[in-house]
Amino acid sequence: MVMGPVVVVGDTLLDRDVEGMVNRLCPDSPAPVLDEMAHVDRPGGAGLAAIFAALHGAEVVLVTALADDAGGARLGVLLAAAGVQVYPLPLAGATPEKIRLRAGGRVLLRHDRGGGASEPGEPAEAVLRAIERASVLLVSDYGRGVARQPALRVAMAASRAPLVWDPHPRGPAAVPGVHLVTPNEAEVRELVEVPAAATRLATANEGAERLRQRWRAGAVAVTLGADGALLSHAGSTPLMVPAPFAAEGDTCGAGDRFAATAGLALAGGAVVSEAVQEAVADASAYVAEGGVATALPPPVRRAPQAVHAAVAGDRVGVAAAAAVVARVRAAGGTVVATGGCFDLLHAGHVATLQAARQLGDCLVVCLNSDASVSGLKGPGRPVMRQDDRSRLLAALSCVDAVMIFDEPTPAAALSWLRPDVWVKGGDYATGGGDGDALPEAEILRRWGGHTVVVPYLDGRSTSQMIAATAGRGNAEVAGAGRAAVSRRAGEPA
Repeated sequence: MVMGPVVVVGDTLLDRDVEGMVNRLCPDSPAPVLDEMAHVDRPGGAGLAAIFAALHGAEVVLVTALADDAGGARLGVLLAAAGVQVYPLPLAGATPEKIRLRAGGRVLLRHDRGGGASEPGEPAEAVLRAIERASVLLVSDYGRGVARQPALRVAMAASRAPLVWDPHPRGPAAVPGVHLVTPNEAEVRELVEVPAAATRLATANEGAERLRQRWRAGAVAVTLGADGALLSHAGSTPLMVPAPFAAEGDTCGAGDRFAATAGLALAGGAVVSEAVQEAVADASAYVAEGGVATALPPPVRRAPQAVHAAVAGDRVGVAAAAAVVARVRAAGGTVVATGGCFDLLHAGHVATLQAARQLGDCLVVCLNSDASVSGLKGPGRPVMRQDDRSRLLAALSCVDAVMIFDEPTPAAALSWLRPDVWVKGGDYATGGGDGDALPEAEILRRWGGHTVVVPYLDGRSTSQMIAATAGRGNAEVAGAGRAAVSRRAGEPA
């Protein structure tokens, strides 16, 4: 029984598969022309490993770095759709992206963008507490800096939970006490510069043993693709775990699947050899069943785009919010955010927004999209479309940017935005104005933010305005009907 959360630590990338058809060559070079037919976005790296863990029904915490850009916002939406709790670290620069151009089930080209690695910011106390109570720790290192973060490394080294480390040649050594390291063949050769031996297994065994001794790891499992994995223990003959069947197909994400399954098995009480056997079987089945294209849960596949087109100059949309937040953070200022439907903007809304803006150096409004409002309020809402609502909000002097989200709650938007302060009107407070009653309070604690409630003007409510308008309309209709009857009866109107 897994008691604490599965905590995944590492670099998350935005992966995109572009599917298309090739019917011709480029006229100015002998290169195929791909006509795009569809594309699918998904979290890659540590984000994909976290989704695989969540598919088993575990509580999953992902400690990763998210950039202030559209890619970071998209990752927040996809991870929230998978049920992963994101504990974000700030990340300067752009979100790393890996784009695979595919035709006929084969990859024609991979396009990487997002620049080089950059150091993530410091973790909040809530991140360190999550690591402390983990049932298992999985480091999914893609060489971009999260696994090097000093405070995270200290916390992981102090943890008594099983620790699985999926390494990268550009990444750091595992922390002391690691239970299982899971490189593939190419990675182990780079990590220890092992020379080629007489056979493939001999090369893998030599590399695993050298890496185990160098990192003082409990065990090293070298994954060998369709041939399974070789497990090196201390003072024992290596264990060769063959794949249960030959599996051919897209291997993208197979290493993440292997590491996540091994970690869950260790959390459930399995010994290392049992965990590796279970991981080999699961990774083989994953490839045989279609790989990442079929393994992602439907909510992730259908997750809507997080970016909405600007309708009010440069103050609406993810790009607008990112620019404002980056400018304020660079100056050492305080980022304030608030959210809601803001259907039929009224004086109560304005009072809340003005009070919120006074708490920091910028105010970003997280606005429920039309689909989100309809799901929360019913098919008759919103009265005003999201383009009009965002335009009105952006026109207020107290609002610096507006970003629109499609989900029922702003959790995904907040994980990307990471405001220092989250504000709600006083009608959300319970028990005498306890700010922790806000559902967003736990999310804000993940990066050290906090929630506050500001006074709300009594008697101002969108629902009351709609009801009052409907009542006046009905009265006017009834009055007109009575007047018509009076005129037909020869009475004065």
